[in-house]
Formats: sequence, C-alpha cells, structure tokens
Amino acid sequence: MSTLNTPQKQAVQHLGSPLLVLAGAGSGKTRVITEKIRWLIQSRAVSPADITAVTFTNKAAREMRDRLNQQLGGAEDSQGLTVSTFHSLGMKILRRHVSDLGLRGGFSIIDPRDVTTVLAETLRADPIHNKDLVDQVARRISSWKNLGLEVTDAAKSAEDPVSKAALAAYAEYQRYLQACNSVDLDDLIFLPARLFRQNPEICRRWQLEIRYLLVDEYQDTNAAQYQLVKHLAGEGKRLTVVGDDDQSIYAWRGAQPQNLNILNDDFPNLSIIKLEQNYRSSARILKAANHVIAHNPRNFDKALWSDLGLGDMIRIVPAENEKLEAERVVSSIMRHQFTHRSTHGDFAILYRGNHQARELEIKLREMRIPYKISGSSSFFDRGEIRDVMAYLRLLTNPSDDTAFLRVINTPRRGVGATSLEKLAGLANKRGLGMFNTLTDPELHLVLQSRQAQSLQGFAKEMSSLSELAEKSDPIDTVNAMLAAIEYERWLHKSCETADADRRWENVRLLIDWLEGANRHATEERTLPELVGELILNDALDQQKDEENTDQVNLMTLHAAKGLEFPHVYIVGVEENILPHKVSIEEGSDQEERRLFYVGITRAMRSLTLSYALNRKRFGDTMECEPSRFLQELPEDDVEWQDQKSASPAQVQDTGRAHLASIRALRNRG
Repeated sequence: MSTLNTPQKQAVQHLGSPLLVLAGAGSGKTRVITEKIRWLIQSRAVSPADITAVTFTNKAAREMRDRLNQQLGGAEDSQGLTVSTFHSLGMKILRRHVSDLGLRGGFSIIDPRDVTTVLAETLRADPIHNKDLVDQVARRISSWKNLGLEVTDAAKSAEDPVSKAALAAYAEYQRYLQACNSVDLDDLIFLPARLFRQNPEICRRWQLEIRYLLVDEYQDTNAAQYQLVKHLAGEGKRLTVVGDDDQSIYAWRGAQPQNLNILNDDFPNLSIIKLEQNYRSSARILKAANHVIAHNPRNFDKALWSDLGLGDMIRIVPAENEKLEAERVVSSIMRHQFTHRSTHGDFAILYRGNHQARELEIKLREMRIPYKISGSSSFFDRGEIRDVMAYLRLLTNPSDDTAFLRVINTPRRGVGATSLEKLAGLANKRGLGMFNTLTDPELHLVLQSRQAQSLQGFAKEMSSLSELAEKSDPIDTVNAMLAAIEYERWLHKSCETADADRRWENVRLLIDWLEGANRHATEERTLPELVGELILNDALDQQKDEENTDQVNLMTLHAAKGLEFPHVYIVGVEENILPHKVSIEEGSDQEERRLFYVGITRAMRSLTLSYALNRKRFGDTMECEPSRFLQELPEDDVEWQDQKSASPAQVQDTGRAHLASIRALRNRG
C-alpha cells in the first residue's frame, strides 16, 4: 500500500458504496484491482470465495490471476477466488441453471464460424453468393443479443431490409439452437441476464455468493453485460468498476461507453475516483494525447500527467507512397537500433487495418529484421482443428447438428447431399437431432442400403466412444477417437505429405493443450467441460503471443490496447484510414479519435507518426490527405519532417545500420 499514490490508495480502501475508478492510460488500473483484492483478503479477512473479478480477455484474466497468486503468497491463499472473463462467468451460470434455461446437460457452444452456416440455411441462402447478407444478418442478431433484446423486442426496430431478414431468421435460429441443445457466444451473457431478470430468487442467491464484484475495462461493456453486472451487484455497495471512456474503441462489437454514465442513474450513491498519473509515457507524449482527446465531448474530464520527464519531440514523417513509408519506418528503426543499441522488441508499428502490414512485412524481411504480427488468424480457424473440435462437440452433445454435418464426410463415408436431406427430414419428423436419428428403424426405408449401413456404422463407432468418455480419461477418449476415424491417415490421403504432417502436428498441439488443461485443473474435468473451455480459450495463440522473442511488433491499433512499447510508430495517419472512411461518411470521428489516443498512449519514450501522399487502392493510385488528427497535436511538441529532411548525421547512421545488417547476414551465412 505504501507504494500506491493517493487516488490509488483511496480506490483500494473504498467500501460501503459503489465505486467507479476512472483510470487513464498507464495509470495502474490493473494494479488497483489486484491490490484491492489482496487488501480485502489480508486486511479485511474477506474469504477469496466471496470475491469475483471480471475482465474481457483470457490473457488479462490469466495475468490478473498470476499477479494475485504472487501477491497472496501462492494459489492456496487465493483458493475459491474467481478471476474470469464475462463469457467464462456466463458459462458457469448456465451450467448451474441448465434446466431453468430450457437446456439439457452437456449443452455445447456453437462454433462462431458455424453460425453463418446455420443462418444461411435458415435464410435459404447460398452462403457463397449471399455471403454479405448472411454476415449482416449474423451481426444484426448478435447486436440484438448484445442489447439484451428478445425477438419481440427486436421486431420494434426492424425497419430496413437487412433487419427484417434478420428478424425472420432470429426466431428460427433460436429454435435451431434449442433443438441442438446449443448456445452461441452471445448467449453466454444474454441468457444469464435474462435468467436474473425473470427469476429474482436465483439472482439473489448469486448476489449472496458474489459479495464483492470488481469489473475491469468497464467502458467496453455492452448492454447485456451491463445488465448482468447490475443484477449481480444488487444495491452495489461492494461493486467496483474500473474504466476509461477515452479508451472505448469497440462500438463495432456492441461496447457502450455510456454505461459509465448510466452507473450514476442506477447507483445514485456512486463514488468516483480519478487516476490521472501515468507511469508509462513521457510528458510530451501525454500532452499530445490530452490535446487530441480534448476534441471529443466528454462526461468525465481528466488529464494525464507524468513525472518521467519531457521526452523526445513527436515526429511526423510523410512519404511519397506506402512503399516509401515502409522504407522510412524500417530505416528509422534500424538507425535507432544502431545508435542506441535498442532491441527489436522495443519497437511497435501500429496501423488501422491488417492490409497495411503487407509493405512493412516486405521491407522487414528484406532487411532480415525479425517481426511478429499479433491478432492474426486464430489457431482454431484451421480446418483440421475445426474437424477435431466438431467431433468432440458431437461426442459431448449428440444433438449438435452443425458438428454432425461437418464430420459425417470427414473422412469420406459416401453420404451425399440427397441422403443428408432425407436424414434431416426423418429427424424433423421424429423431433430429434440428425445423429440421434441414425438408430431409427425407418432409416433403411428412406435411404439406400449402402448409405444407411455407413451411417449406422458411424453411429455405432461414436456411441462406443461416448461410452468410453464416461468411464475413461478425456485424453484417452480423444486419442481413441482419432485412431477410430483414422484421421491422420485421411490427412495424408487428402493432401501433400508436408501439408498433412503440418496439419497433424496442429492436432497434436490441440491434444497437448487438453492434457495441460486437464492436468492443471483443481478438480477432475470431464470431456464436455474441457471441450467447453477449449471453445472459450484460444490458448495456443495466447501462448504464442507470450513467447519472449526479440521481434519488432506489428499490430492493429485495436490489438495494441493494453500494451506498451518504448518506441511506437503509427503508420497511415491519413483521412479515410485514420479516421476511417466509414466514420467520415457517417459524420462521426469520435471513436476513431479515441483509437488514435490509444495508439499515442502505447508509447513510452518516442512516438513517430507517418502518412503517404499517394496510396494504391484496388489497383489505382489515389492522392492522400494527412489526417485531421495531426492538426490537433500541440504545435510546440511536434516535429514535422519533409521527405528529404534527414540530417547528414542521420543519413550516415542509416548507412552504417544497413552495413551492419549486411555484415550480420554474411556472418550468419
């Protein structure tokens, strides 16, 4: 406690009324949460089991949990403490109240990538030629769930053609999920919020169980998450939320920064404490951030400050085109490394969209500078992982038709589309899932003998594996399943050897994760529990992101939130990129300005902003205009450079850096 500043200490020791901690970038908000939990346990004798801390990402939850274990002297002293994501908390509630929600035991979470497949079928639309419509409908239904809207509520706002199509699909989609005993990711928040709203007694029991509720990144909550928190908090006497309205950058996925304002209405005795001292960045960087964000309307005024010194001037660097922009950025990094002996990992290059990384990657590869791109495609997007996950979903929930349709011909079993249509008809007639219909006596009457035998053989195989899952170790069941379907053999039959080996290695990585999750669990896990956790946790990608390698960091501004780097480059600071063209067309640049603010406050010691005068778009070269945000920076702290403004010393240093790079290459050769 002695190392906390005064507002931090006040936030930690505040009790008796709901508390909003307005925590500016780099002000130690996560530390406040962990210190408050430690203080409650060690100084106020609160049982860890009475405390729940909620955040948004698995990585943030894990880091918070690890920090608490260190502070409390080990996992034993934090026994019973819940630190989780919103979705993990929602799953915990669903599992405990399966029957109250009209679900059956062993429900599964539908793969987010399969949602569009289901909706395409619901809309009777070709998922390829009507992809835009299907995607828009999926987003609209997700938006309604994030707003906590039932089908009848959504009908009131369904006026445009896409909304009307989505409304027609919404009810049928929900019936499909019910029939498959499945939920989607949005349901993990939507259904618990509905449960608490409709059943006050269940809500009261949870309020007694969660006596102290702490919520991180509150500005990123959507309406359903806000309702969930409101129900769990009750009168809110032991509620602490931490957030920063200036860093709300996720409106596109339903986040509502106004939830910070609504707290005042729902909790009239709300206390507010501001954390404004920044422990990350130089004063000049913070002054720039304050100047930029001041152009947004704000309900809570705060100004970041630092005692880390004035720092370097902020550089604004133009380039003739995107290729030369990449060249100038990479040359600047090389020059800095040569003159200051900085490491690759000290640098981050941030951009608005993933497509901007291409020229940077080419230049970094050309100069043999190691780099990593964060926020790329998930491990779970890979076909072989989706195959295995579909098998596991079907094994743990035989009513999961989406999983059944993915695996029935992987490997090939000679079951064509006509046979599947007939099977679906029989399943609808019986009111069963397609897999459960495979044992129906009438199967031979609707299908040809060969197809019926193939399907019944598959059913027998999966039923045997299901019995094995009930009495054996989950990992043994997974290995037995892969052996039974001869998946490795099928990979080698369906693709080149090198590709098959790579895909099989990914499958083994998946099994390694399952083994690790099972081994480190506090209590024995069942296969359904492991599968549910696996869908929620992109664990392998997280592990990859955390590797301690010395590489230049490339990522979008969205992906950079919560991170910090000694030296930051933000590229493409142009109109129609940052701010984005859509926000300009809609006449609102406030969230884009917050996104720029987030980028600025990632920098610790130096910040460089670049833009191109011309950029290729869809094959045509277009003239570009510097972003309006550049004019909002404080003039006295900005150094505008023209394309030929490098000093003789800088040119010499760049040349030396290039020579050093060439020598290093020769030595490695």
